[in-house]
Amino acid sequence: MAEINAVLARLTAEELEEIKALGPKGRLGRHLVEALDRAAGGPEAARGLYVLDGAVNGNGGQFHVLRDDVSDRLFQSEADPR
Repeated sequence: MAEINAVLARLTAEELEEIKALGPKGRLGRHLVEALDRAAGGPEAARGLYVLDGAVNGNGGQFHVLRDDVSDRLFQSEADPR
């Protein structure tokens, strides 16, 4: 699995801003899942950094959120800029 800090560092500023705007448990759109995969090295490379949240949308698709430790890392870095 890809290293969390390395993946976050490869996201664009806009992608990071959009993820942060969603909040720690925000549902990731397909474009953000694809951005995480791209940042991790390719299709589904970031799988495991995002997980299913258990809900199903109206089309039968499932929603993805950041895994808890990934979310903690992203939102902690904003609160504690060491």
